[in-house]
Amino acid sequence: MSFITDDFLLQNDTARTLYHEYAKNEPIFDYHCHLPPEDVAGNRRFANLFEIWLEGDHYKWRAMRANGVPEPLCTGDADPYEKFLAWCKTVPHTLRNPLYHWSHLELQRYFDIDLPINEDTAKEIWETGNETLKSDDLSAHGILKRFKVKVVGTTDDPTDSLENHQAIQSMDLDTKVIPTFRPDKGLQVDNPTAFNEWVGRLGEVAGIAIDSLSSFLDALKKRHDFFHEMGGRLTDHGLERCFYAETSEATVSNVFNNARKGTAATKSEREQFGFFLMREVGRWNAEKAWTMQLHLGALRSNNTRMFNAVGPDTGFDSIGDTPQVETMGKFFDSLDQTNQLPKTVVYNLNWSDNYSVATMLGNFQDGVIPGKMQLGTGWWHLDQKEAMAAQMNALSNLGLFPRFVGMLTDSRSFLSYPRHEYFRRILCNLVGTDVENGELPKDMELVGGMVRNICYQNAVDYFGVEGL
Repeated sequence: MSFITDDFLLQNDTARTLYHEYAKNEPIFDYHCHLPPEDVAGNRRFANLFEIWLEGDHYKWRAMRANGVPEPLCTGDADPYEKFLAWCKTVPHTLRNPLYHWSHLELQRYFDIDLPINEDTAKEIWETGNETLKSDDLSAHGILKRFKVKVVGTTDDPTDSLENHQAIQSMDLDTKVIPTFRPDKGLQVDNPTAFNEWVGRLGEVAGIAIDSLSSFLDALKKRHDFFHEMGGRLTDHGLERCFYAETSEATVSNVFNNARKGTAATKSEREQFGFFLMREVGRWNAEKAWTMQLHLGALRSNNTRMFNAVGPDTGFDSIGDTPQVETMGKFFDSLDQTNQLPKTVVYNLNWSDNYSVATMLGNFQDGVIPGKMQLGTGWWHLDQKEAMAAQMNALSNLGLFPRFVGMLTDSRSFLSYPRHEYFRRILCNLVGTDVENGELPKDMELVGGMVRNICYQNAVDYFGVEGL
């Protein structure tokens, strides 16, 4: 019998009531993910369980490597079933890792398979799952409908044509798919080769000859405007920490010009350029009532040998311990001084910083927008039971928990929507335990309403996506 029952993770009666009556049936607002827009535009159908379950999943690759699985069975060109079998052999060793919970939830919710995942069950799961994948319910569109996904916010480079988004908008989908503006590659002035290649693409797509800092900003702003026309309402930034440096436009212009000539920016010059550019994007966001998302604290591509072999975003990134709060506050203040600080969600990757980040965010609530400055849900290595509870406790103690915009998938996989169920069960157990302990009133209209809003409605109210 499966350990994932109807009351999985729900440890008391109030938790069970909150989940089954208030959380379970709420739609999903997936405001940040990495689903390929082309898969939605083409209503992708998946040939086998490898394609839908393992393709591009660096969480699973990390676990497989730790289990002694050689790289060809992770990122290499080995046979799809052999890769799947290697994963199934690994799953029993993921006990107490969230992958164990996620994988069995995914198997049940998508394929109605209630088996433990291991070497002995691999063939049956593979054959049954592959047959189930032939159903329309498991095409890209079918999955979005099945899980009541109302909004998908993809993550898109400013140089992207957004042609897939244009195609999606012409379709009769219940799901709104919106682009998210992520200009991280525009910060690479310390890598002139990569920077100039990207600036060249930016100029082409914007139709602007970029020969100065001013024309660079014009081109980037033009793309920001285009994303808005295409329904975009968020930017996203993956940073080790916020930038802050006293600087001038003349100084930053010089850094830009040198990078265009092939001279790499120094560390201090990159800091100045990064601050200047992020402040500009922040101002554009405020002007359009967009939300700025800051994903802070990742140390990326730590293994040089494997980076050279398989590239970035393959499972060699870690939680950093970079000081976050001082520069974060100065960055926010630089925008707030002119009343141009946009709605902001900070995803903190080092949970030891949860309390300090939460208090800094509280300094910039504006008395106008409820929950304007958000401590985002547990991110990446922290989107698991213990860390999600820690984030919710920090937010509760130092902010307004009922204003929390809730969960996102932050995933490249269409199989990740049970992460919302996982989050909701943890949320309901956390709140239900407080009620059972007499720490919150047993007022289900009050407490249940809070839970329901965190699951969906707060995101609707906060992000301002039209048509919901």
